[in-house]
Amino acid sequence: MDPTAKVRLGKTQLHVTRMGLGGAPLGGLFEDVPEDAAIATVKRALALGLNLIDTAPLYGHGKSEQHIGKALAGVDPAARVLATKVGRVLNPVQPGELEPDEFDHPAPFRPVFDFSCDGVMRSFEESLKRLNVEHIDIVHIHDPDNHYTQALEGAYRALDDLRRRGVIVAVGAGMNQAEMLARFAREGDFDCFLLAGRYTLIDHTGLQELLPLCVRKRIGIIIGGPYNSGVLATGARPGAKFNYADAPPAVLEKVRKVEAICGRHSVSMKAAALQFPLAHPAVAAVIPGARSVAELEENFRLIREPIPADFWAELRHEKTLPPEAPTPGDS
Repeated sequence: MDPTAKVRLGKTQLHVTRMGLGGAPLGGLFEDVPEDAAIATVKRALALGLNLIDTAPLYGHGKSEQHIGKALAGVDPAARVLATKVGRVLNPVQPGELEPDEFDHPAPFRPVFDFSCDGVMRSFEESLKRLNVEHIDIVHIHDPDNHYTQALEGAYRALDDLRRRGVIVAVGAGMNQAEMLARFAREGDFDCFLLAGRYTLIDHTGLQELLPLCVRKRIGIIIGGPYNSGVLATGARPGAKFNYADAPPAVLEKVRKVEAICGRHSVSMKAAALQFPLAHPAVAAVIPGARSVAELEENFRLIREPIPADFWAELRHEKTLPPEAPTPGDS
């Protein structure tokens, strides 16, 4: 599978590479990343021919956007498709006042949910400054799980206005669930969704309603969290992460079944995790996170790794994959 091949994102005129770069690790997700390593990772992604870069104010409380902004200095805007998110504003705090979260050594700002039109516009303007760009291609409504009405009546309207004025190209929503994204698809005019962790080798939630709906409505899907926060990269070991927390026993058992099948076919589970979601016609790209050039280059190599059709057939036979899930081995 060619990670640099480009496909059209939904109904937009944007064309994204099949693999992009997820920016949460660059903000210190679970472990801090030095600025020079973050900048080098983004620059290497562009040098490899990848064009989709995803970030958010939440990631490191602005650090991911700042690192990416420095890496993009002097880069032709036509060479990248840049995505960020709205729904949280960053309020400054004094050192020591931050509550611990999943980001290591974040910037001294407290993320606060705000899906109002004013909050969205503030967040967008601040993202432009941190990224040091004049144009952002894709803006997602970020994690509106408990704020559906305000997200649709506030954030969506603000982003729709930015799109109509040509300030942004695409309006999306990014979530770790599929059900609310399906509601957005039915009730709004969305161009794309960032679906994190809900269409992977071990979690097929998005296949039931969301992905078929997006095919019909020509909404492009970007897959985030293809390793389900790490368990599909590390394997079923103690402390493996799933959905940003320690993986429960049922998830570890699923992973062990996949690992066994991978072993019988000499297939890297990480390669399978990256390639599987790209077989669905709704999916435009997958954006694994990377905290270093080495991790990025490994993902780039794995997504190109040949995987025999018999491997995918055994996953189906063992009921590890639903029978209706398309796979790269399908003719």
